[in-house]
Amino acid sequence: MPIPGTPSRAELVDHLVQTRIAGDVATPRENNLSHYRKLANGDRNYWLGLELGDRWTDEQDVLAVMAERCGVSDDPEYRYGQDTIDPDLTVDALERAAGRLRKAADGEQRVLFATGHPGGLLDVHRATAAALRAAGCEIVVIPDGLQTDEGYVFQFADVAVLEHGATLWHTHSGEPMRAILTGLESEGRPLPDLVVADHGWAGFAGQLGLDSIGYADCNDPALFLAEAEGTLQVTIPLDDHVKSPRFYDPMTAYLLSAAGLA
Repeated sequence: MPIPGTPSRAELVDHLVQTRIAGDVATPRENNLSHYRKLANGDRNYWLGLELGDRWTDEQDVLAVMAERCGVSDDPEYRYGQDTIDPDLTVDALERAAGRLRKAADGEQRVLFATGHPGGLLDVHRATAAALRAAGCEIVVIPDGLQTDEGYVFQFADVAVLEHGATLWHTHSGEPMRAILTGLESEGRPLPDLVVADHGWAGFAGQLGLDSIGYADCNDPALFLAEAEGTLQVTIPLDDHVKSPRFYDPMTAYLLSAAGLA
């Protein structure tokens, strides 16, 4: 069960491992390597809204970054079985993200939240948005009537999501974020100072030059490559859909406490 209150770093590391948000995660090694290969081969479905050009055409280079920044095995001969996310890297990234959230709070900046993984991360984003609003930030309200080929772009509890067939939709696409930012410009409204998101929502925002924090699983390498290149400010490694959304609560509490927003 989730631990109460705000955990210490050691308590959070233990919690991440126990709930499989990090440590031995559910995503198998063969799935990770398949995604790294597809990204390297130019499959834009795995670029998550980014423009990677020809900079990451060697899957071994992708694997090296994922080992360094996410904590998967760096052994190219290890091709099947369990893979890992280093929980200390997760907490390190949370602390870097906390610094950028503190900057947003101090400057009362405009912040946009979005998720392509509403089944896991919606409440993480909602709680972060509420804390920033309480600190004086403007949480960006997205324009009405937005849609992509996949569905409609709506906002629930301050978090932009994709809706399809009366269901919140899991998407890796950057097109919903494109629709939001284009809509804001069409209305003559300023773009966000900061985007906190995941998947293509975070990738497209970073590609456009906006400060962007992204959560990413070990089979979604694009955001880690973007952080390595400086396109994203922070990429936080974690399993983005574990057994219960409540398992993320201690992580969120730690993030907000580290940012001085608890």
